[in-house]
Amino acid sequence: MKILFNHPEVVPVQRYGGTERILYWLMKELVLLGHQVCLVGNYKSQVEKIGVELIPIDKNLSDWRLHIPGDVDVIHLFISPHLEFEQPLMVTLHGNGKVGEIFDKNTVFLSRNHAQNHGSKEFVYNGIDLAEYPVSTIRNKGWDKFLFLAKASWKVKNLKACIGACKAVKKHLEVAGGRGFSLSSYINYNGIVDQDKKLELLNETDALLWPVRWNEPFGVAVIESMALGNPVISSKFGSLPELINEKTGILCDNYLDFESAVGLNENNFDPEYLRDYVENKFTAKIMAQNYLKYYERVDRGETLNPTNPHTVSSRDPQELLPF
Repeated sequence: MKILFNHPEVVPVQRYGGTERILYWLMKELVLLGHQVCLVGNYKSQVEKIGVELIPIDKNLSDWRLHIPGDVDVIHLFISPHLEFEQPLMVTLHGNGKVGEIFDKNTVFLSRNHAQNHGSKEFVYNGIDLAEYPVSTIRNKGWDKFLFLAKASWKVKNLKACIGACKAVKKHLEVAGGRGFSLSSYINYNGIVDQDKKLELLNETDALLWPVRWNEPFGVAVIESMALGNPVISSKFGSLPELINEKTGILCDNYLDFESAVGLNENNFDPEYLRDYVENKFTAKIMAQNYLKYYERVDRGETLNPTNPHTVSSRDPQELLPF
């Protein structure tokens, strides 16, 4: 099967960029599974080394569809195009739709909850390339140093709660995803980090803090953390109950629960179990295999959703949920 992707940004991303990482890993695994893959995208992208054909275009080009080869079986986009295509099309929505937003009938989502929030049942969990998260770095850990790994300025990610809880119980917090200023010796800002620095921080810390205040579509950082043996302390919003169980982290109802979890005296989580959990459920290979099932359906002319998926809620998806 020949599968085409389109993305305007450079792939692979050198610093922060969750969507670009997922795209890169997916294309790599599809090639390893024996499929032809091409990317209509930024001329600076370096994907030929993983066997992907790059069709370079200017990101300001008015209609990239002019560069689609005639023998493509399926087009897979990571953003809703609102365009017409001659070839079979499927779309993955990576964020939360705006109020009243309507999506292509062949749209899939990142989790069961994410799909339900858009009137659909179709989803594929994100997966990571475990080769980029070496197993040799896993160690038994304490419960004294935590990691925030998200866009720090984005209020739905709730850095405020992480800082408040760590100060309250006198635990250390490494912030990766933005710069800030703190007089507290417990809080350290690392700015926007690259993959090497991310791995360093995951190895130095004991757990990921993820008290988000929105319906999280997935949360790649959650499985990145688990892949290196770190449990996750999180809220219960969105997909998080699908990703986190009693052996992989702590789901909190509110801030007081969250602060209490951060303040525990010991780490009772098994790092080897956490690694195995990701290996059995959230790898790039599993993700690619699940997408292939959808490719085959749309290639046969099936419509994935009987009606157009749409944002079910009438509230702004970034309106802060109570925590």
